[in-house]
Amino acid sequence: MLSKRLEFEKLLNTRDLGGMSAYDGRKIKPGMLYRSGHLSGASAKDLEKLSGLISLSIDFRSAQERSEKPEPAIPGVRYCALPILDEQRAGVTRDEKSFEEVRRKMVQDAEIARTYMLRTYESFISNGYSVSQYAKFIRLLLEERDKGVLWHCTAGKDRAGFATVIVQELLGVPREDITADYLMTDVYLASETRSLAEMIRRMTGADPDESVKAVNYLFGAKEEYLDAAYDALERKYGNFDNYLTQALGITAEEREKLRNIYLE
Repeated sequence: MLSKRLEFEKLLNTRDLGGMSAYDGRKIKPGMLYRSGHLSGASAKDLEKLSGLISLSIDFRSAQERSEKPEPAIPGVRYCALPILDEQRAGVTRDEKSFEEVRRKMVQDAEIARTYMLRTYESFISNGYSVSQYAKFIRLLLEERDKGVLWHCTAGKDRAGFATVIVQELLGVPREDITADYLMTDVYLASETRSLAEMIRRMTGADPDESVKAVNYLFGAKEEYLDAAYDALERKYGNFDNYLTQALGITAEEREKLRNIYLE
């Protein structure tokens, strides 16, 4: 079983991890762990619904993204800005400057876009700032609360996507389910990605086939991206358990606490 997409008026990629199975036979508790894209476009009804679901919203976006599209206040919900990247990255941080880089450099050559995204996922492992921010993220999950916690970036694919991988690995979700769940972003954001491809093609005059491929690499969820992160992790730490303890500083006791909080 994969995460459950929730129905909102304006939020296309908001999901509840509840129901996903772990190796030990337990399942993730519903209503506790949510992943999403940015909330700045949420309707009043969306915000009212979120207010009933969560008590903490963790925003992985950069300061520039947050400035251009501020997160709305949600009644009863604590807001935590926790940027994962220490620099703007075209295709990942969706601010105006990054979009300009996409238009100038990447939309003309799909292979450049693909390689760029592979390196980005490797940086989730190799970049010390990103590692420290993901460690802080897990620390927030160790706080017990009466409602759920939601984390998001802009699309809910890369920064939030890898955060979700960490959570799923911590809780013992099988790797094949983790990958399948990650790839569902392509399904939920298909119409948005097509619109982005058409907009960028019109603005740049790029070859239609090449620009569509490039945009799909930049804004799509690809299994090879996760593979790049896993490969980088295994080269540096040997396995995911070592990454959790050596990079994120999660002790065996803390991992057991997380499982007791979020599994049933």
